[in-house]
Amino acid sequence: MADDHTQVQEFFTARAADWDARFPDDGPAFAAAVTEIGLRPGDAVLDAGCGTGRALPFLREAVGPGGTVIGADLTPAMLTAAVRAGRDRSGALVLADAGRLPLRGGVLDAVFGAGLVSHLSRPAEDLRELARVVRPGGRLALFHPVGRAALAARHGRRLTDDDLRAEPNLRPLLAGSGWRMTSYVDEDDRFLALAVRQD
Repeated sequence: MADDHTQVQEFFTARAADWDARFPDDGPAFAAAVTEIGLRPGDAVLDAGCGTGRALPFLREAVGPGGTVIGADLTPAMLTAAVRAGRDRSGALVLADAGRLPLRGGVLDAVFGAGLVSHLSRPAEDLRELARVVRPGGRLALFHPVGRAALAARHGRRLTDDDLRAEPNLRPLLAGSGWRMTSYVDEDDRFLALAVRQD
């Protein structure tokens, strides 16, 4: 978990230029995760912590030309990389903290967050902010293109009981933040937790 925004920005600023080149095969996993959200044409969706915008084309395809796609990220360099990759054509890019979004309450149908949870400085409060901008019954997808064990191995770490993405931790965290978890998958080749905004 990040201690503050500066740490997160420094981490991603240093990696923004070659981020996509480091993970060239993730596209199908992003596409599959977006499909599972159940977006419909005309929906409004936020990619929270969008990074270089890898999900934006798939989100645009799901909501169609009449839908709204917003990508928000805390790190200017990641948004610059998204523009360089042409992904700003799929959605509006906004420099914003996921914990303080410049959106009215209840305006979105869904939020997509790839690799988001481990970078939230205040997980409960930040997830509550995501709930604020989603209508009751709207959806949340917390995704990563590899599972928890594979990601830990990639970083030379072991899984620990305090991992926020572990189901026994994530389910109550979401419940206390305005979400009800409806699905949880943690496999070698993907992590996907789906939740519904509670009334």
